[in-house]
Amino acid sequence: MNQIKTVCVYCGSGPGTNPRFVETAQALGKIFAENNIRLVYGGGSVGLMGAIARSALDHGGAVTGIIPDFLRARENALTRVQEMIVTPDMHERKRLMFERADAFVALPGGVGTLEELVEMMTWQQLGRHAKPILLANIDGFWEPLLSLLAHMRSAQFIRPNLEVDVLKAERVEDILPRLRAAAARIPEEAKAMAPEVARRM
Repeated sequence: MNQIKTVCVYCGSGPGTNPRFVETAQALGKIFAENNIRLVYGGGSVGLMGAIARSALDHGGAVTGIIPDFLRARENALTRVQEMIVTPDMHERKRLMFERADAFVALPGGVGTLEELVEMMTWQQLGRHAKPILLANIDGFWEPLLSLLAHMRSAQFIRPNLEVDVLKAERVEDILPRLRAAAARIPEEAKAMAPEVARRM
């Protein structure tokens, strides 16, 4: 039995220049809804954030948006979601997104998407959680990051005893199966980070 019930998706608040980015977000929202996977995301109604959340909702899925108060107007918080959590700051937003997710997916996005993704990678590397992390490498979007990680390994800044275990999928239909396969290999006790530990990170 797989353990993926909720997935946190990091993605851009803009649509990007490639139509496949929005198409992928919409397809992933539909896949989550059809598989009873709750989407946890940044709460906005614009860009890829809005695309994935609206698609999940349009197909009968459940969505939790988590947005800091100062971004509610800028990112046009999506009022249709079943659960909208407004936080006082970005740190609380990221902590709650972590706590409410069984796995993480990074769709294309900008600096904010990268920052959220890298924080989860860092926590994993330091042994603070073992939840699956996947890059949705649509049309090679994440190749520069993958090349940088390889460069860090070759320069021995990512050491073998502190490996970064990030999944990758080029096709949207491969995302959920890869998350489920990875989750099935993780002991249940290794998946959770105690809330008090998360607050100290």
